[in-house]
Amino acid sequence: MARRESEIEEADSEVLMVGTNYKLKTKKVGKKLGAGNFGELRVGKNLMTGDPVAIKLELKRCKVPTLPLEYRFYRMLGNTEGIPRIHYFGPCGHYIALVMDLLGPNLEEMFNLCERKLTVKTTTQCALQMITRLEHVHSRKLIYRDIKPENFLLGRPKSSKADVIHLVDFGLSKEYIDQETGKHIPFRTNKSLTGTARYMSINTHQGKEQSRRDDLEALGYIFILFLKSRLPWQGLNAEDVRERYRKIGEIKKLVPIEVLCEGFPEEFATYLRYVRRLDFAEDPDYGYLKKLFSDLFARTFTEDGVYDWHKKLLEKEKLEDKKFT
Repeated sequence: MARRESEIEEADSEVLMVGTNYKLKTKKVGKKLGAGNFGELRVGKNLMTGDPVAIKLELKRCKVPTLPLEYRFYRMLGNTEGIPRIHYFGPCGHYIALVMDLLGPNLEEMFNLCERKLTVKTTTQCALQMITRLEHVHSRKLIYRDIKPENFLLGRPKSSKADVIHLVDFGLSKEYIDQETGKHIPFRTNKSLTGTARYMSINTHQGKEQSRRDDLEALGYIFILFLKSRLPWQGLNAEDVRERYRKIGEIKKLVPIEVLCEGFPEEFATYLRYVRRLDFAEDPDYGYLKKLFSDLFARTFTEDGVYDWHKKLLEKEKLEDKKFT
């Protein structure tokens, strides 16, 4: 991880140029967007167009640099819907900078805005988009390895892409096809845990090498969280992180899928059963998984483009307007 925001700000001048076309806003004129796995994300500006951009910074002297690898992964993913466009990568004073599209809020923020519960309709709409994002990532021979709501961002508010879900932050991603042999990476055990414990797969808890199946299983737990507000393994008491991870993994194994998905359409249980049964190097049938949810949606709902957070965002906007009148 790059140094904390305060340390970066002490080293920065009031305006920091990134390449020739971008300006980084510092403490006096801008804000920190957040922190990814290995860097800080800050607001910047495209001097040619005047548009805001997101700029990810990593110190050049970082002991374990990851931004160059993340940039390579973004290039592998290409310019496609749901993946932020990269505008610049290169040196920036004491840092390496990655300039990309500025997006909107993440799904964790929208989940909180909706009082930590989403309808079946909105969850199904999210599922279709999120599976599609992973399908594209996997098609480029990458596995993501840190699936969580915070890493799925909506497009810029009030833009044509406002409800397009984007996958960001590839700092923990990994190629699952060996470039030299063209073969799938080998199955290994005793691996250190990579990812977020709440969502990681049972196999990841057991120290098994991750593959495409693990990304998809983690997605399934997000769907259930959205529907139920809380997962059975949240809020556990443990002496340390290692003990907490062990307990979370045990509960994931013990709670039957039928119980986990009780009260919701069968498609969610069917999804989890399918992804848990996948072999390590097996090609997932993304078409089948998407059809589960597209059929559910067509059978149950009307396509109107409405998500749960639309009403909440409008209420929030009206409340903020009142403060200035």
